[in-house]
Amino acid sequence: MNKIDFTQVEIDKIITHQVGNKLRDEKYGLSDEESILDSDTRNYLLKYFFSLLKTEEFYKFTHAVNIEMNEVFTLTKSIFSKQDSFVSGSQDIAKLLYEQSMHPKIKEGQLNISLFKNVIIEDEVVNVLGIFKSETYSPFIQMKKQKSNYSIIHEIGFDLKSMDKGCLIFNTDRESGYKVLIIDNASKSNEAQYWKDEFLNICIIRNEFHQTNQFLGIAKQFVTKQLSDDFDISKADKIDFLNRSVDYFKKHETFNKSEFEEEVFGDNNVIESFRKFDSIYRKDNELDLKDNFQISSQAVKKQSRVFKSVLKLDRNFDIYIHGNKNLIEKGVENDGRKYYKIYFEEEK
Repeated sequence: MNKIDFTQVEIDKIITHQVGNKLRDEKYGLSDEESILDSDTRNYLLKYFFSLLKTEEFYKFTHAVNIEMNEVFTLTKSIFSKQDSFVSGSQDIAKLLYEQSMHPKIKEGQLNISLFKNVIIEDEVVNVLGIFKSETYSPFIQMKKQKSNYSIIHEIGFDLKSMDKGCLIFNTDRESGYKVLIIDNASKSNEAQYWKDEFLNICIIRNEFHQTNQFLGIAKQFVTKQLSDDFDISKADKIDFLNRSVDYFKKHETFNKSEFEEEVFGDNNVIESFRKFDSIYRKDNELDLKDNFQISSQAVKKQSRVFKSVLKLDRNFDIYIHGNKNLIEKGVENDGRKYYKIYFEEEK
C-alpha cells in the first residue's frame, strides 16, 4: 500500500486562473505571473488543499490510443522536467479545463495550480503538481475593533473545508501514467464526470486496496440485494453473512475466491448464486478483478463501516449482531406476534 507523508510539504509555486462555463459563453482569465501569498496564508492553503484528500485509492493517466496523447499528462511531464514552464503549462491546463466545461451545471470558479515539494511516498521524496478548482463561495463575518465600538462587515470567499475539485499528481511512476489522487465533492453526479473522465482522463490503479474494496462491495451487494430473491432467508442470516465476509478479510492476508466462498457461504446453492451474481456485477460495472490478491487492511477498515450488523425491530429495539447466529432464534407466537430469542452466557 502506498504510504504518503505530507508533514513536510511546502508550496513551491502557485498560480491562479479564472475558468468559466464554455456552454454559457463565460470566459476564462489567465494570470501571467504566480500568485502572491504570505506565510500564514500558505499554511491555510495547505489545509484547504489537503483537508478533504483521501489517500487510499490511486488513479493514473490513461488514453485509448497512447498516453502521450493525454494532454494533462504531457503538460504535467513538462512542468516536472522544466519548472520554468510552470506558468505557461498552467495556462494550457486552464484552457483544457475550459474546453471540457460544457455541462450546464458546471460552475465557474478559480483554478489554483500549485507545485509542492517535500512529499514522501513509499520512502521517496517527490514533487507533486496540484490542480484545484474552487467553485462554491461562502460568506463570512469580520468584526473589527474601532475606538469605541466594532465594525462588523462580511466578505465572500471559500471555506477551508469545502474544496470542490482537485487532484494531486505525484512525480513517480511516470511511464505508467504517474500516481494521482483526486478530490471531487460532486463525484457521483453526471456533470462532475468531466473532471475525472474528460479533463484528467484517469483510471483507477488496480492495487490491493482497489481489489479488496471492490470485492467486499460485491459481497455486500449480493447479501443485501440478491440473496433474499434466491432464498428464504432472515435478516439475522443476512447480517451473519455480512459479518463472516468482513471476518474473512480481517483474518487473512491474501484473498482466495474459492476459499472465501466456502468459509462465508458454505452451501453449494448459495455459492452458485453468488458466482452468478459476481459475474454479472463485474460485467455491468466493468470491473477487472483477480480471484487471488493481497488484502488491504485499509480497505477492510473502510468497508467495515458500511457493513451494518444492526437488526432493527419496529421502532422499539435495535439488536447488534457481531458473531454466532446460532445464539439467536426467530419465531412467531400463536397470536401472530413475531419474536427473537437471544442466548448469552454473560451480561456486561
